Amino acid sequence: MASTIPDPHPGRRTALGATEPTVDRAGRIEAHGIDHIPDGERHGRPRELFSVWAAANVNYLSLVIGGALVLMGLSLWQAIAVIVVGNLFWLLTGVLAISGPASGTPSEVITRAIYGVLGNRVNNAVTGWMISVCYFALNLSAAATAAFALVEKAGIPANTGVQVAVVVVVAALTLTISVYGHATIVRLYLPITLALTAVFAVVAVAVLGHTDFSYTPAEPLTGTELWVTLISGVTLIAAGPLSYTTSADFSRYLPRTTSAKAVAGWTALGAFLPSTVVCSLGAFAATTVDMTDPQTALEGLLPGWFTPLFLLALVLGTIAINAMTAYSAGLALQAVGLRIRRSVSVLFDGTVAVALTLYALLVSNFLDTVSNVLQLTVVLLGPAMALYATDIALRRNRYDGLALTDESPESPFWYTGGLHRAGALALVAGVTAAALCVNTLYTGPVAHALGGADLALPVGMVVASAVYAGLVRRPLFGRDATGSA
Repeated sequence: MASTIPDPHPGRRTALGATEPTVDRAGRIEAHGIDHIPDGERHGRPRELFSVWAAANVNYLSLVIGGALVLMGLSLWQAIAVIVVGNLFWLLTGVLAISGPASGTPSEVITRAIYGVLGNRVNNAVTGWMISVCYFALNLSAAATAAFALVEKAGIPANTGVQVAVVVVVAALTLTISVYGHATIVRLYLPITLALTAVFAVVAVAVLGHTDFSYTPAEPLTGTELWVTLISGVTLIAAGPLSYTTSADFSRYLPRTTSAKAVAGWTALGAFLPSTVVCSLGAFAATTVDMTDPQTALEGLLPGWFTPLFLLALVLGTIAINAMTAYSAGLALQAVGLRIRRSVSVLFDGTVAVALTLYALLVSNFLDTVSNVLQLTVVLLGPAMALYATDIALRRNRYDGLALTDESPESPFWYTGGLHRAGALALVAGVTAAALCVNTLYTGPVAHALGGADLALPVGMVVASAVYAGLVRRPLFGRDATGSA
């Protein structure tokens, strides 16, 4: 069965002395990991997903990326168009979320249907764990820069020792939410969303009051150079939603009969709206201030009394997104095959992310790191998300959650030697095609032939999906949905 050890939980006793089933409650450490959630423990409504995803997408990194689009040479309205198109990929995140209520298991387990029990361990080690930890570190780096400024306003010099302490404190707050888990996230994120909305409403008024709505760069991009930049910008924005191939993690407690349209809609809307607005604010600000240092630039547009609140909001928003990232990374580590409690896996992930964050802040250039990592990860994340969405469509979102938790050779998802060749070959094909088209840390031969145009995202997704659908010759529901080769 599932390689997980339940976290200890108090368990309330009934009048007859029996212990009630584990209940997902705010303020209690979540006992479930990657195991199946029984129907009797399912609860909640899909609209709760809106605030979960909204809180996670009002963050500093979105401001940075929005400003970066203008710095790349786009006009204001070109940048806004890129932001909207890139954020439409949240629709895919919403589609993936519908598999949670259907199976009662997290994404890290559902993908056994695609890759096989053992093949999925490799998938989780890379796509699930490693990339999640990298995103945790990137977001923590962003929160830390705001926290450093807050510390300095309090009269404390942000030397290396203080910076290390600040990173550890922010990480500790984040990991506390992750350890308590699902119900605590759902309960906290509505007030967090409301608080962040109030703060960013003030920021929006200040930024829009200084925006040059007719902004175009001194030397506007044209021809091939313009298209290369537009495509790169969409890839940069799309990297955010594509990093959430784990959206079923936050919907799996919903009742099995929950409307799939509602789950997909509230998930996608909750992420799309704030991400689009905050990224746009970054682009608007870049028309009048230097967004190579976004925090300092935005502080110059805000009233002095409001700056501490703004900085606190940046930290809070990043804590919200990282708590979700760490939560999923913890589940991914369990799905790799380690028999450890979810809470322990989350703390391990946080330790690795803190180390990466300190490197990003103290050694590397932050903006360059953000751009390169986000653009390069789509080579893997694009095909992986396309495969997941294709599997949901082919199976008509029918998943046997209990069967998915069986990791033995008798598992219906063992396939051949623990590997589903169709999924593995489709992923390799998609990643290979994307790698040929990428133009970030290196330039692939296809990108070179196209004058630098980076088509890695669409090409990788289309190839992976087409190969998978082609290799799976029969419908994947009914007998095949149990893993029959």
